[in-house]
Amino acid sequence: VQLQASGGGLVQPGGSLRLSCAISGLALEKNNIGWFRRAPGKQRERVSCTSSDDGSAYYADSVKGRFTSSTDNVKNTVYLQVTTLKPEDTADYYCAKSSYSWCTWYTGAYDSWGQGTLVTVSS
Repeated sequence: VQLQASGGGLVQPGGSLRLSCAISGLALEKNNIGWFRRAPGKQRERVSCTSSDDGSAYYADSVKGRFTSSTDNVKNTVYLQVTTLKPEDTADYYCAKSSYSWCTWYTGAYDSWGQGTLVTVSS
């Protein structure tokens, strides 16, 4: 199983990006995928989880209303549209596959992780 995150970059406050997580070695429609982030000097933080059951997505309070997760089962890719970015959103963003059959924020449930893609929000 491999997860490849991409799409990060430098963006001004208020700007937007679309992050992608391309997945190989498993069927996306049968797995729950989470996004996490780690800011410099801080602990890893949950961002979102997309359920394979019905495509529902769950978001951390810090990003709710600004970030939107979506999936493309044909491309086996999960997207995270990040909008209205703030400097505090600056972080490495990671996607990961959950071994649980439901969405969870418990990081121990995630058994495959992609490398991070860096999002920098600065003027």
